[in-house]
Amino acid sequence: MEMNKNLTNVRGIKCWGAHTGIKSLRRDLAIIYSDVPASAAGAFTQNKVTAAPVNLTKKHIADGKAQAIVINAGNANAATGEQGRQGAEAMAQAVAEEYGIAKEMVLVSSTGIIGEPFPTDDIVDGIRENASKVSKKSNAGSFTANAILTTDTFAKEGFIEFSLEGYEVNMGGIAKGSGMIHPNMATMLAFIVTDAAIEPKLLQEIVDEAVAKSFNMITVDGDTSTNDMVLVLANGKAQNEPLKTKKDAGYKEFKNNLDEMMIHLAKLIVADGEGASKFIEYEVVNASSVDEARTLIREISDSTLVKAAMFGRDPNWGRIVGAAGNAGIPFDYTKIDLYLGSDKKVEKVLDKGVPQEFDRNMMKKLLREAHLHIKLDLHQGKATAKGWGTDLTTDYVMFNSVYTT
Repeated sequence: MEMNKNLTNVRGIKCWGAHTGIKSLRRDLAIIYSDVPASAAGAFTQNKVTAAPVNLTKKHIADGKAQAIVINAGNANAATGEQGRQGAEAMAQAVAEEYGIAKEMVLVSSTGIIGEPFPTDDIVDGIRENASKVSKKSNAGSFTANAILTTDTFAKEGFIEFSLEGYEVNMGGIAKGSGMIHPNMATMLAFIVTDAAIEPKLLQEIVDEAVAKSFNMITVDGDTSTNDMVLVLANGKAQNEPLKTKKDAGYKEFKNNLDEMMIHLAKLIVADGEGASKFIEYEVVNASSVDEARTLIREISDSTLVKAAMFGRDPNWGRIVGAAGNAGIPFDYTKIDLYLGSDKKVEKVLDKGVPQEFDRNMMKKLLREAHLHIKLDLHQGKATAKGWGTDLTTDYVMFNSVYTT
């Protein structure tokens, strides 16, 4: 992952991040624009309460094509009724008029406080004032990454260069997320652009698979937002032979790099978890299926008791196996191994279901590390999965008790 390049290093992509006054101290409006229409794919929140921009973007992306993305921060435009629906439409219309493209080619996203009246006029004025400022300068990419943040403490960016059948391809991504983070997407937004040429249907299939192993495998607090969205644009400027099927020569290379990008951004979201003091990687190996392994990880990583134990540096492995037992996945407890520790060293605490002697002082020392690792070996298949989460701290409770005040 290259850290000195960003969205603007993708051919045909210009962007900008501006301050319109919705947020008092931060940039709060982002625009990402492709010089040409792009293949588009997305994944969206599974919350039954969906924000106006989610509904609109689902409609606009249905044909697999888009040319611009506009994002506002500071107001989620969720639970805002007809006024919010009109606000999302107005954002798309303003961008379309500024660039001379169809409104349906504009994807809209919002993040911020739920249920507040949507400041449509201010945001539309901001779009009209800033649309002409989109740029390929590096600082424009940085401004864009910062303009989508809410409670985040740092911008989340990534960039990859790779080759498809001899053609150089660029891929850049940005994301936001810190709280309301839970499997099946979280309070998170992610926008990825690439100059690869790929058909929309195949792109959507790859995006679905990549989201399943990245953004759907993270958790901070167990809450799923109304606004979650992952969007990918591929504008074909790399001039490679367009990828159309999984049998095409460049399919695996493209898929592997999109997986890498999404996992990178997902980990950054967890690392910025509100009030968190630990980044925890969960691994389940030798499961009967990937779905079962992922279900176990989600149950364990979302356990309040497990997260509290990790915050307290308490090697209470009983909480981990207890959470696993609540996942509804059949396994033989007398066959499982469990490992606990840091990302540098783990200790086996269960061997075929039998508790193992371990140095508790050494374990507490391992659990003081900022990056922890929990590994569960089921010994009943060949499937594996990974997920990422945080501990549960007093700082998280304090922060979220005064979020709107």
